[in-house]
Amino acid sequence: MPRPPATSSIPIVPTKEWGRVAEDGTVSVREGDGWREVGQYPDGTPDEALAYFARKFTDLADKVALLEQRHRGGGASAAELRTAAQHLATEVEGAAAVGDLNALSDRLTALTDELGAASAAEAAAAREAVEEAIRQRTEVVEKAEAIVARDPKSIQWKQTTAEVSALFEQWQSQQQHGPRLPKSVAQQLWKRFRDARSVLDRRRREFYAELDEVHKGARDRKTRLVEKAEALAPKGEDGIGAYRELLDQWKSAGRAGKKADDALWARFKAAGDALYAARGAREAAEAEASKEKIDQRRALLDEAKAVGDEKDIAKARALLTSIQRRWDEVGRIFPREKERALDDSLRKIEQALRSREDADWKRNNPETKARANDMTRQLTDAIEKLEAELAAAKKAGDKKAVAEAEEALKARKAWLAAVGG
Repeated sequence: MPRPPATSSIPIVPTKEWGRVAEDGTVSVREGDGWREVGQYPDGTPDEALAYFARKFTDLADKVALLEQRHRGGGASAAELRTAAQHLATEVEGAAAVGDLNALSDRLTALTDELGAASAAEAAAAREAVEEAIRQRTEVVEKAEAIVARDPKSIQWKQTTAEVSALFEQWQSQQQHGPRLPKSVAQQLWKRFRDARSVLDRRRREFYAELDEVHKGARDRKTRLVEKAEALAPKGEDGIGAYRELLDQWKSAGRAGKKADDALWARFKAAGDALYAARGAREAAEAEASKEKIDQRRALLDEAKAVGDEKDIAKARALLTSIQRRWDEVGRIFPREKERALDDSLRKIEQALRSREDADWKRNNPETKARANDMTRQLTDAIEKLEAELAAAKKAGDKKAVAEAEEALKARKAWLAAVGG
């Protein structure tokens, strides 16, 4: 603050604008309308004395400029800068320095005011950040609690464990990089999150303990089935029926865990493969032995083509019967698919002959012939009558009667042709 002019009896040597030096080396600084002693510099010239205290002023001015620059840069906390500005203001007040201390003090006052407003904005932003952090942390807790609320029987533990791990990583990230929460709030949220994780961990342990028991039971059942399947090996192909029964039991034996299931299934399947391999070997031998039989039946099929060409149905039947007898004498053919294909080809020839026999029987059946003769006689009589009516209609010139008679006559003749008259 400004001080009144010095009243020392020591003569004062006027110097520059902001400072002066007395003959005894006492240095004063001008503050407002007065002067304030700031120290002595007895062992040097007045210029050296002023330069010494001017450097002290420069140091203070540099500190003020640095604070202003840090404030403009925006990287530092306004609250911290405000505290530093207030502390620097106490250094400027009554400083042992030569320079425009009042202007320097005014700069500090303006800077402190600006920093005060910025500090209030920072505080508001900090409160908002804390509120947002509380909201985010609460959301993490609620997600964990929602997982706990699920029906334990419906939980997919691998997926759920991954979900909880992700939530915990999110919690740690918020804790490390987010704003510090009030202690009471942070402790309450952490307790809820920790409790949710503890419940899930307990349920997961219970689930896997129960699953281990289930797997153990299934493993024991499947092990016994494998042993039974392997015991069928001496039976070869005859053991396939029993193996299929064991396979049905295997399907209902339950899961024994992937690793155990894979190992047991490999043994079980190998036992079955051995049985089916025995059947495959037998079928291969039969197929090899059937090659000559296939050729024989194909030759009989070629011979059977003559059945369709034979016009005499009795001879065709005799030829087919001979072929069928020899066909049966050939014996079974393997594989069965080839036998069925050959049988189907012969069956077509048999069906074609049967159709011819049915048609011939219908034509030569006495009752059918009698009915046909009676129908022929009736149609012949009707035709003769209609021809007489037609002649009479023409003679009379009755066009309508002529048309009706011609139409009726045409129909009767068609029927007669149909019955073979």
